[in-house]
Amino acid sequence: MKRRRATPAIPPLRRVRWREATRILPTRYPPVPLFERLGDPATWAVLAEVEALTNPRLREEVGRIAHVPVAERVAGPGASWVMGAFAHRRPSRFSDGSHGVYYCADHEATAIAETRWHLGRFYAATSEPPLDVEMRVLVGSIDDRFHDLRRSRKWRAALHPDDYTAGQLLGRKLRELGSRGVVYPSVRRAGGQCVGAFTPRAVGLPRQAGVLRYHWNGTRIDRVFDYRAETWTEYLEEL
Repeated sequence: MKRRRATPAIPPLRRVRWREATRILPTRYPPVPLFERLGDPATWAVLAEVEALTNPRLREEVGRIAHVPVAERVAGPGASWVMGAFAHRRPSRFSDGSHGVYYCADHEATAIAETRWHLGRFYAATSEPPLDVEMRVLVGSIDDRFHDLRRSRKWRAALHPDDYTAGQLLGRKLRELGSRGVVYPSVRRAGGQCVGAFTPRAVGLPRQAGVLRYHWNGTRIDRVFDYRAETWTEYLEEL
């Protein structure tokens, strides 16, 4: 008699409702307005291919759009911000690069902490001299069921500050099971929470809510200017 294999443990599903889920991106990566202008997602492949004939920048985007199933695509105002996370697939905490993930946070302060660390690590690796970089603040709603990593130490390995191996393995397994994504405690800000959505339809279409300026001092991002309040916030601690 064959022994039945135990079902791999997965995090519990819980509904997450955030009115203002925040995502922050560099302004030097402008959106491709294709997703705002096209209607039925099922027609994108043909229409985008035609436009790409005269738009070299878009040609690269089209090839990656094909990896997003038609049923998962979104269109309308703000759609480019969401679809871009899936058209540009790259390794991250919950992806080995084989699929895209849309990351956002429960509060702007959490999103700032996360992006300060990631952008700072990039500039440190490339030995950038002191500089300023402008960042877009995107705000949209979240209302879906995600696999929850917040309430058990069992998933601690997936939240390692620097090693993404366990998180990428978990992300692949959950996505194969049809997961909408994960909700997890922020690694960069105590008390903060983040969502990593595995499908564009798991998040609401965001709007631009502001612009920030991050200052890289040659060692870390030590201050952030908010154009809305016209004030600098100093960060003395290392992330």
